[in-house]
Amino acid sequence: MTVPVVTAAGKVLGARGDEIGVYSFKGVPFAAPPVGALRWQAPQPVEPWSGVREATHFGPRAMQLPVFGDMNVRSNGMSEDCLYLNVWTPDPSAAARLPVLVYFYGGGFIAGDGSEPRYDGAALARRDIVTVTVNYRLSIFGFFAHPELSAESPHGSSGNYGFLDQNAALRWMRDNIAAFGGDPGRVTIAGESAGSMSVNAQMVSPLSRGLMAGAIGSSGGIGALPPVSLEEAERHWLAFAQKMGAPSLSALRALPAEQLLDATAGMAPHEFPSVVDGWFFPRPPLEMLAAGEQVRAPLMVGWNSEEMPSLALLGEQAPTPANYAAVVQALYGDRADEVLKLYPGVTMEQVEQSATDLAGDRFLVYSTWKWADEHRKTGCPVYRYYYAHPRPPMAPEMGDAVAGLAGGVIRDPDAQAIAMPPAKGAVHSADIEYALGNLATNRVYAWTAEDEQVSALMQGYYANFIKTGDPNGPGLPAWPRVDEGAEVQYMVWDLHPRVESDQHRARYEFHRQFGCD
Repeated sequence: MTVPVVTAAGKVLGARGDEIGVYSFKGVPFAAPPVGALRWQAPQPVEPWSGVREATHFGPRAMQLPVFGDMNVRSNGMSEDCLYLNVWTPDPSAAARLPVLVYFYGGGFIAGDGSEPRYDGAALARRDIVTVTVNYRLSIFGFFAHPELSAESPHGSSGNYGFLDQNAALRWMRDNIAAFGGDPGRVTIAGESAGSMSVNAQMVSPLSRGLMAGAIGSSGGIGALPPVSLEEAERHWLAFAQKMGAPSLSALRALPAEQLLDATAGMAPHEFPSVVDGWFFPRPPLEMLAAGEQVRAPLMVGWNSEEMPSLALLGEQAPTPANYAAVVQALYGDRADEVLKLYPGVTMEQVEQSATDLAGDRFLVYSTWKWADEHRKTGCPVYRYYYAHPRPPMAPEMGDAVAGLAGGVIRDPDAQAIAMPPAKGAVHSADIEYALGNLATNRVYAWTAEDEQVSALMQGYYANFIKTGDPNGPGLPAWPRVDEGAEVQYMVWDLHPRVESDQHRARYEFHRQFGCD
């Protein structure tokens, strides 16, 4: 049992896991339910409550369709009323003043939930870190723009509601996390994939200045799904509303949430763009990043060795030099020879590796590199990593299951899902359970002592960075900042961790030429 914690809105009562010595507070509201007239509004303050609110169960997850097979949620259903966060702490007392990690989930801004076991905060809490997961609005509920919304906004803006939810959670940290044992002056924000893009977005937005002491980005910068202009977003969503037969904002707000959600079936993440709205993003965020206008804070950032498999580029074609050259020619035209020098494909083995590298760079790697490269120019500490440890085989009880897209698992052979070939490296999202100490929560894979060793390495770096802004510490291989040597250096996270010098800048500079900023 535990005693109630007093927040600005009222008392919450969590639970103590006696076997692990960590207190958890689940389903704590950080903003008013964004329903009714608050649908597509910036998050509003929580209505205070009297008495003690039980915080022992996860709140509802944000409205979303089932997209990714690796998302296992523990949430209490699904609802527009989703703005809840979860806190794990070793000491819920104001005197503790422990460092804080706030983690934003991935899922392409169309799926995800703070209750997912792979994000569980207990392991890092045992390392004396207050760990928090945050829900934010997704898909049409989180990234919808409309002229009537812009007109009713005091900022003349619309869209970006998911990002504004994250910002509201960070403001909640400033005002409340001390009561849970956290230090509001030592908040590190982190995330993977869309969560990593969110970290990049919060670093750039002036609304989040003063709300973070450090940042961790895993596989994704904001340039991977770049914001569009407000005018473009409004046109896009007006066309959607017309198809819905909803000629006005009031008509759209009157539609049931399930009907709106169902109407987005088949839409891809890029069809829910964030917006250069003049408020959260005063200007295009990559322009702001290049100008050094982001939060000046330490950054730990990197990506995985197999963010996308070769088949993402080659499809069902055999990985022959001829097939590979034809694909590159179709993608890059008169620049194809330049690509083939950067990503050579003379043998089938070389084709597989180069197609994997090119697919990954196009997907998320370039945008992550761009973020790291721009941030290092500010003089802030930047620690770059490359995660290369493959997952082990699936556990025997998984039967005929096969790997799916973005780390997912396909158990039904008749399912309408994209099967992936056996991984040769670290696939997209595979780092999460290792870094957050949650291998045991994923029963799909037959984890080994080697996996536990890699997880301990990554947890150690995470914990040190969250506590000090520097991942280095006793018992860990020395990890230099990217700018400490004559060449850009990074840490390879693997069974045998090592520092390497970047040999691929020419690849990333090539993508810059194609407007991938």
